[in-house]
Amino acid sequence: MLKRPTHIPIRTKLFDMILLAILCFQTFLLSNAQTRTVNDLDVIVVSRDELKAAMRLPSGYDPTATTNVGRFQADVILHLAREAHKQNPNGPPLLIRYNDWFWAFLQVNDIPLRDAPKFSLLAYEHQQNQLIDYRRDRVIQQVVEGPSPELAVNVKVWWPESADLPDKYSFEDKLSTPKLKVTNHRVITYRLLEFDNMVVYDDMHGITGRPTSGVLSFLFRLIGEGRVVYSRIAISEDGLQINRTKAKKGPFSVTETVMVQSNGHTEKGLPANRPDLEKLEEKLKQKIEIEYVPFEYGQIE
Repeated sequence: MLKRPTHIPIRTKLFDMILLAILCFQTFLLSNAQTRTVNDLDVIVVSRDELKAAMRLPSGYDPTATTNVGRFQADVILHLAREAHKQNPNGPPLLIRYNDWFWAFLQVNDIPLRDAPKFSLLAYEHQQNQLIDYRRDRVIQQVVEGPSPELAVNVKVWWPESADLPDKYSFEDKLSTPKLKVTNHRVITYRLLEFDNMVVYDDMHGITGRPTSGVLSFLFRLIGEGRVVYSRIAISEDGLQINRTKAKKGPFSVTETVMVQSNGHTEKGLPANRPDLEKLEEKLKQKIEIEYVPFEYGQIE
C-alpha cells in the first residue's frame, strides 16, 4: 500500500495555487457569461447558485416572516451589489429572474412548494423580476442634507404587461401591529441606501397599503391605500429590528416606529428602559434629503 507523503513539495503547492486561481477565474467568467441585452440594456443575470449563496449569509432572524421581508431583501440585494461593485464599479446592472429568486429562497430555507409563504408565491406567480443598478452616478445627484450613503442602489421590480396578469396584487400581513394590507403594483421602483448600521428604502413608488386593524383602519377605509414613501431599518446588538416607515395619501401622512422580533412579531413603538433602541430610533428620525438621478431603464421587460 502506498504511503501518503507527509511533505508536499513546493512545486506541488505552487501548482495547487495556480490551479485554484484558474478555477476562480473560470468561476468569474461563468458569472459574466450570463451577460445579456434586454431592450438595449446590458445586464448581468444573477445565477440561482449566486442567489443561494447570498441568501445563506443573513442570520439571526426568520426570512420567511412577512415583517422580515424588507430586511432580508436588503441583505441579499446589498450583498450582490457590493460584490458586483468590487469587480467593476461601472459594470452593467444585475438582473434577478423571478423563478431563480423563488426557487433559491425555498431551497435555502428548506421550504416545500406547498408551504411557500404567500408573499413569495404571489411574486412567483406574477413573474416579478428585479433590476439592480449599483452605479452611484446613476443613483445620486447630490446629498442635500444628512449623511452620505456608503452604497446606493436603484431597484426596479416589475412583471410583464400581459392580459393574463393583473396590474396589482395584495396580501395581508398578519404579523404586523396593526395588521396591514400590502399591495404590489406592476412596476415598483425604489432607492436602496446603506449607511452605518442603517438601511433606507427611499423614493418608493408602486407599493401601497393600509392598516386593517387598529385606530387608523377606519381612516384608511375612507381615504384608500397610502403610498409607502420610505422605510428605514436599524438592527440592535441583540438582533431586534427597529423600523420607521412613512406612508402618505394626499394631504394625510403617517409615520410609525415599530420593533420587529427575530420571529417577525412586531410591537408598535419601543419598550421602556431600552436607551439603546431609543438611540437607534433617533438615527432613523434624522433628516435625510437626497436628489436622485431619474430612473432611465425604459420599457425593460
